Amino acid sequence: MSNERILIAGGGIGGLATAMGLARHGIASLVLEKSASLGEIGAGIQLGPNAFHAFDFLGIGDAARKMAVYIDSLRLMDALSGEQITAIPLGDDFRRRFGNPYAVVHRGDLHGVFLEACRSHHLVELATASEVVAYEQDGTTVTVEIADGSRISGSALIGADGLWSNVRRQLVSDGNPRVSGHTTYRSVIPADDMPEDLRWNAATLWAGPKCHIVHYPLSGWKFFNLVVTFHNDAPEPVAGKPATHDEVRIGFEHVCPLARQIIDRGSDWKLWVLCDREPVSNWVEGRVALLGDAAHPMLQYFAQGACMAMEDAVCLSAELGNSSNWEAAMVAYQQKRYLRTARVQLQSREIGNHIYHPSGAHAELRNAFMRTKTAGDWYDALQWIYGSAGSGCGDN
Repeated sequence: MSNERILIAGGGIGGLATAMGLARHGIASLVLEKSASLGEIGAGIQLGPNAFHAFDFLGIGDAARKMAVYIDSLRLMDALSGEQITAIPLGDDFRRRFGNPYAVVHRGDLHGVFLEACRSHHLVELATASEVVAYEQDGTTVTVEIADGSRISGSALIGADGLWSNVRRQLVSDGNPRVSGHTTYRSVIPADDMPEDLRWNAATLWAGPKCHIVHYPLSGWKFFNLVVTFHNDAPEPVAGKPATHDEVRIGFEHVCPLARQIIDRGSDWKLWVLCDREPVSNWVEGRVALLGDAAHPMLQYFAQGACMAMEDAVCLSAELGNSSNWEAAMVAYQQKRYLRTARVQLQSREIGNHIYHPSGAHAELRNAFMRTKTAGDWYDALQWIYGSAGSGCGDN
């Protein structure tokens, strides 16, 4: 029976979403997580309507909706002048247009919803301290090598093991990720510590020269998520390193006092140097496929990393569940997902460099152009990413 289950490398949101998608098609899986416990680091994430489309397919829609915070708008502010550039309303018209809301959640809360669903499903098995370091396949079976030297076999392997994926290293062999030169600092603070005049029910972004600041409420308004990014040409990847308050302030001395006070309220900052990869079209080798950041790691600027991983899970599980030829199903999954995810990867880079971080005339032109847009204009521009017909999953 062990050879009939699918092996999933990685117990993050993408891996657990895949396990739930497969289970809903009657396919057993074994999730192999390298950490000693199952959990998620990080803080808040934003969820567009396409994430809720995926939640419903994966059977966690009700649970996800209960723990989400529904914000009123996406606000873009000028970090130098303190003025609003534009706002995209997320109320009834938005929900009618896209069939689902826009929300923010704590990453750990969302991971917990998936984890509970997996633990309660008889077709999902979870294993920790089980890092997949290599694989081999013979046409009907995939056997993985675990870091401790043990070997486990299954009918297929899904590499959902993130930016530094061992499965991708063997399948694609494209070296280390691309370093963006952007450093992000993250903090979560109690809602009462947020300046009163900035306790907005919005996902707010302050755009400034070579920097930006993001904040929004989390966990039933108990906390605020703070994310500040400085384009400081950092040369090497860093993940989760503690940072001092003075270190964070360096990149934001030039922004207006209203925006700068957000940084002053932060504490226990941790930094990441952001990385991504070039889009590639070879995610599949026989009965092995990549998913989420292992397939298409992207910068954070479209707020779509977790959403794309969940869409992958929906699409892949549907293809496998509706086919008796799993090699062909994996190729079909890759074909459906490749261009959509490549577009998000590339546009995320463009947004970071040319929308959030410009200065001078470039920034003034951005402001003037964006101020002309109506809510309907924004909805039209976002149809490809948020509309259910554009999810890259067909009718599944």
